[in-house]
Amino acid sequence: MAAVMAAPVAALRAWSEAAARAEVVAQAALAATAPLLGSLAALAAQMRAARRLPWDATALGAFPELRARLWRKQRGAAEALLEQLGQRREELRDVRDAVGAAGSAVLRLVEERGPAELGLAAVLRRGPRCPSLADVLEGLQDVERYYRHLYLESKLLLQRLSLDSLADVEALPQSWERILERYKDDVVQDTLLKVSLFVENHHEVSCSPGS
Repeated sequence: MAAVMAAPVAALRAWSEAAARAEVVAQAALAATAPLLGSLAALAAQMRAARRLPWDATALGAFPELRARLWRKQRGAAEALLEQLGQRREELRDVRDAVGAAGSAVLRLVEERGPAELGLAAVLRRGPRCPSLADVLEGLQDVERYYRHLYLESKLLLQRLSLDSLADVEALPQSWERILERYKDDVVQDTLLKVSLFVENHHEVSCSPGS
């Protein structure tokens, strides 16, 4: 049995390493996104305030080019923040792709071996401290789905942004918090633990006498 499971165990070990690296990148991208959105929202509030300012009724009315210059400066700063947010979004896309590719490699291997080689009983067998291979594969799919949906929501949030709608830009931090609330599940860490237990269990089996 240990020999039959050797290839899936090796593939799962590779998946675990890739997923752990990807999770570090994802958490860094998420942590960097919130302050960028906060800065963009604050800038949008300033831009709205500048729009409402009665320039012609103040001493600034003598400097008509000042209003246009301020607007260009603020818009340039906003576009720079949007570019940084786009970079964080691309990091989440890379995470999605890396985890998806690693998961697909495991699933493809298991499908190629199939029940005939692995045995249905072996695929479903779980122990007191060890999840079944079926449990682990389900977890891999959950993680892939988690990152795919997280990337998609972040992408859609930024795609809907327009500096012509400053009120919506001001509401960005609240919109982002609502997205994060939907992704508070520990699906990644839970699956990493499942994979670790599965790999360790089969390593112990393979190293035991008579395996």
